[in-house]
Amino acid sequence: MAKIQAIRGMNDILPDQTPVWQFVEDTVRKVVASYGYQEIRMPIVEQTDLFRRSIGEVTDIVEKEMYTFDDRNGDSLTLRPEGTASCVRAAEEHGLLFNQTQRLWYMGPMFRHERPQKGRYRQFNQVGVECFGMNGPDIDAELLVLSARLWRELGLAEHTRLEINSIGTAAARQEYRAALVTYLSGHKDQLDSDSQRRLDTNPLRILDSKNAQTQKILDGAPCLDDYLDAESREHFARLRELLDAAGVAYTVNPRLVRGLDYYSKTVFEWITDSLGAQGTVCAGGRYDGLVEQLGGKPTYAVGFAMGLERLVLLLQALELVPQKVNSDIDIYVAALGDAAVTTALTLSEQLRTDLPGRSIVTHCGGGSFKSQMKRADRSGAEVALLLGENEVNAGLVTIKPLRSDSAQQTVNQNELLGALDGLMGQ
Repeated sequence: MAKIQAIRGMNDILPDQTPVWQFVEDTVRKVVASYGYQEIRMPIVEQTDLFRRSIGEVTDIVEKEMYTFDDRNGDSLTLRPEGTASCVRAAEEHGLLFNQTQRLWYMGPMFRHERPQKGRYRQFNQVGVECFGMNGPDIDAELLVLSARLWRELGLAEHTRLEINSIGTAAARQEYRAALVTYLSGHKDQLDSDSQRRLDTNPLRILDSKNAQTQKILDGAPCLDDYLDAESREHFARLRELLDAAGVAYTVNPRLVRGLDYYSKTVFEWITDSLGAQGTVCAGGRYDGLVEQLGGKPTYAVGFAMGLERLVLLLQALELVPQKVNSDIDIYVAALGDAAVTTALTLSEQLRTDLPGRSIVTHCGGGSFKSQMKRADRSGAEVALLLGENEVNAGLVTIKPLRSDSAQQTVNQNELLGALDGLMGQ
């Protein structure tokens, strides 16, 4: 019988890999909480129409990448390909947007049926940050300041750079789109196949084509900046002032667009040069029209999303994973003999009470002290506690440091906390 394996592009995260994931996730939680953002959790399955109406019928996501199926009632459902539409749906459905401002964030799996490659999978994990009810560029700036702080906390500040642009209002973009299509239609035979297809469906996406020949053609194309409305220009100028005041470095990229239909005005990407072609680690912008597009009242909105897989890959590639992340076991308790096993169980429970935050592994499954010590060493624990018949009868415990040159010592069990504190510190 053939072994059952994971679906291609849907990867397991194994125990030796989860510590770095937890480091990234915990850092995200700490940073967003410091700005007053509240967590929201949405289901991974939504009505298909939610994404068709928000993302756009002629985007690659809706046309080719969504996991869509009919349930037993005949309703069309889709595994969420991104989180913004779900967050808007949840906030609107539960009355979080009416005459209110909201700072929300979420974390969880998303699903797209695209070709798996390094840092990009069919089930992937994203952090999303979404703000509602605030019109000014100050909230745009806050999101960029927040993300810059996250890079500092992760040790990635020197390995990421920010690109920003304004794509104006829908009306300004429509006028620009017409001019761009007119220009590119005269060069259609020279465009790459993806760009030829997008010329009739989503021509603004041609601007971020990676094809060298297409980019050369774009050198003579109309510039989006020439079509911006006055309000978008003022918004973007003030955003740049705020970023300058906050000391957040950036580059204005006039060809930067977003792949989803709901964006307007500010768009941005955080990029790294340390992951090859998969360089974008965070992207977002304003989407003031999306809430109304999904049936709500007009609501100002801005947000971003970042893929956790790429952040983990980046930390590993740059060898920036903190040493403590690689091993979070503090104490390994080894015991030989029935009485010692009983004492080890109760002693370990008392230590977990007395030493909150410490990780304590109690050896189970028997074996000699030699084999238990091999496991203790492989666990990465700072110290091992040894309990044999002699120690149990005398009310003692032996402490063996595993990561230092400190001498092994045997102490009374009621003196154990003090001895551990001297060896392990805080």
